[in-house]
Amino acid sequence: MNLGKTVFAQLMDFIPTHEFRRCVHRYQGDYKVSSFSCWDQFLCMAFAQLTYRESLRDIETCLRALGSRRYHLGIRGQVARSTLADANEARDFRIYADLAQALIALARPLYVGEDFGVELEQTVYALDCTTIDLCLSLCPWARYRAYNAAVKLHTLLDLQGNIPVFMEVKPAKIHEIHTLDTLLPEPGSIYLVDRAYLDFGRLYRWQQALAFFVVRSRKDFRFHRLSSQPVDKGSGLRCDQTIRLKSFYPAKSYPEPLRRIRYHDAETEKNLVFLTNNFFLPTLTVAQLYKCRWQVELFFKWIKQHLRIKKFYGLSPNAVKTQIWIAISVYVLLAILRKRLRLQLSLYSITQILSLTLFEKMPILQALSHVEPISELGVSGNQLSLFNI
Repeated sequence: MNLGKTVFAQLMDFIPTHEFRRCVHRYQGDYKVSSFSCWDQFLCMAFAQLTYRESLRDIETCLRALGSRRYHLGIRGQVARSTLADANEARDFRIYADLAQALIALARPLYVGEDFGVELEQTVYALDCTTIDLCLSLCPWARYRAYNAAVKLHTLLDLQGNIPVFMEVKPAKIHEIHTLDTLLPEPGSIYLVDRAYLDFGRLYRWQQALAFFVVRSRKDFRFHRLSSQPVDKGSGLRCDQTIRLKSFYPAKSYPEPLRRIRYHDAETEKNLVFLTNNFFLPTLTVAQLYKCRWQVELFFKWIKQHLRIKKFYGLSPNAVKTQIWIAISVYVLLAILRKRLRLQLSLYSITQILSLTLFEKMPILQALSHVEPISELGVSGNQLSLFNI
């Protein structure tokens, strides 16, 4: 029940405070802090994400303009640009990374059974990364090329609900293949990866962990064909083969047979070749699964368009990672809100409504009800949807 709380305060009530305190205590975030706590820092940064603030000065001006109403938002400390900048620089970003993981643990059970286009009992993940550009003169620690700076956001997305279950922020000069070294594969699950992750030694570790993968093959791929299965060429399939690697080092790294599937995409007129260690799925299902990998691309597109992760409030690695992890926490928090309140609105509509009603003292369900679902302009009809954005 709404007890005179603002919409913003009601939204923050979906965050488990005991988990937040545990994250802060783990990294001593509030050690020798008297006036501006980690909770105040998180609320200010979440406010900035939800209201599209562009700078620390922008955040300070807007929050100070609220006067005593800041108390009703839950912000107890005095908001100053320098104080918030110091907090982003000094307080360990892992506080908010762990908070995001705690929220993900709450969100995933809410989306069990969500339809993502292919009916399977196994959990299906899509792995990819996106590049976030930075200014080289301001962030020399993130040098990417001679005149560029950037970081990469590596993401493992659960396609049931499009919830990121694993995320890692690394300098862009580190190749994405190294992400496979930090992932702990889940037995029985299916991982969809692009050909940038094609490393037979690392994929064989997934095979030994009883996890399945679907990956695109490269053009310079050499193999021995062991057998072939008949396929329906009217569906776009061209072949379904059992193969063994031919080149010396790949064959040494992956000594077991693989399944090779070639598929013709009529829309793009491209021939796609997939490799998988799953010999039980129907041939067409493998091709359909790989098409679902586009969900992770839509996820990156959404967070870049609707969250503040393209322009940063701080310049240090800790400040950049803090802002990214708080943005991800806000994204997952909105996903939890959407499911617990049983809303039919898209995440885009929810963010737009909240940006205008954060300071209203009304039940949050009332603020988000009686709104006609709208479709976002610019979304191509041949792309899969992400929360019906």
